[in-house]
Amino acid sequence: MHHHHLHFRISRFYFIYYFFVGAFVPYWGLYLQSESLSAADIGILMSLFQISRIFAPNFWGWLADHTERRTTWIKLNTLLGLLGFIAVFWAHGFWGLFFVMAALSLFTSSTLPLSESLTLAHLATTNGHYSRIRMWGSLGFIVAAVILGFLIDGYGIKSLLWFVLAVQFCLYALTHTLPEAKVEPHHTDHFSVWKIIRNPAVMALLIGCAMMVSAHGVLYNFYSIYLAEHGYSKGMIGMLWAVGVICEIAMFMLMPRIMRRFSLKTILLFSLVLAVLRFSMIGVAVDNLALLLLAQSLHAATFGSFHAASVEVVTQFFNGRHQAKGQAIYNSVAYGVGGTVGGIVGGYALQYWGGQNTFLLAAAFPLMGFVVIGLGLKLAQTHARAGMFS
Repeated sequence: MHHHHLHFRISRFYFIYYFFVGAFVPYWGLYLQSESLSAADIGILMSLFQISRIFAPNFWGWLADHTERRTTWIKLNTLLGLLGFIAVFWAHGFWGLFFVMAALSLFTSSTLPLSESLTLAHLATTNGHYSRIRMWGSLGFIVAAVILGFLIDGYGIKSLLWFVLAVQFCLYALTHTLPEAKVEPHHTDHFSVWKIIRNPAVMALLIGCAMMVSAHGVLYNFYSIYLAEHGYSKGMIGMLWAVGVICEIAMFMLMPRIMRRFSLKTILLFSLVLAVLRFSMIGVAVDNLALLLLAQSLHAATFGSFHAASVEVVTQFFNGRHQAKGQAIYNSVAYGVGGTVGGIVGGYALQYWGGQNTFLLAAAFPLMGFVVIGLGLKLAQTHARAGMFS
């Protein structure tokens, strides 16, 4: 298949996948709130996505490796996700929504990792740019968050359900255009990863990343609810989410330059300090739009540079044949465990201590991460390898 055509197909898929995320993440908590669920319940329900990130991708990834087919399982996951979602029109109350969201999270959390491995397998043979494809995902998120904010302001929260349904249908339709790739088998099953994980530096990295993601777990689950409680319109909330992602894109573009200049540990520590600042500002300055915008622009550091640098560190510890497993462990621990902790703790905090205290609490997580990584992370190669992001 022609390289540009391939690029277009994969980019289009990423755009729609993140379009779904951009509709879902900012507004689903508000929908659950409209179903009169408590903050603690919302924290538990939203965390199902993080919990399933711990298990589901590993299972589907194993299946994809064994059957040497990726697209089949991507199709199945998007179809089951779509069918699971339809039930939301009838589901009310905690347990009804629990089962719908459990089904949705089990399937949608695996669509992306499977697509990532498909993409990387294609790029290995076509020397394309991953960052350019991923950029389409970020654009999808921005467009969806902004459109949907105005849509909900105009037509109420129920419009979210129809919108998400339509997006999931498109996503399923697009899976039929994804080209299958020959994935080189990596024989990673014959050794123990524990040897690597037991290394104190790796422990420090995983714990530090989990701390950073915990703070974002609070943000992803409760930022919109918190802003709505302080009188912001959904359109404005969508704009604030979009600002964060726009700055994240800018950061990914600057990353090669930053990585040439600064050591990986410096980038991680600097990102953690800015996270402490960002979450404190959200807690203290919720009524000041200028400061909220500044806090959102810090997403460039708290997600963008932090993620880029930690992925690079992971490739240093888990190299060669351990590569795929290393990224999977990093995802499970940092995003799965970290996000779950943040989401559930955040829900209880919001319910009993209020929004401002909850975001101040969220700022304590990256502070702990700063200490752990500052003391514990020692790297053989202090800087990123050339050509990783260029």
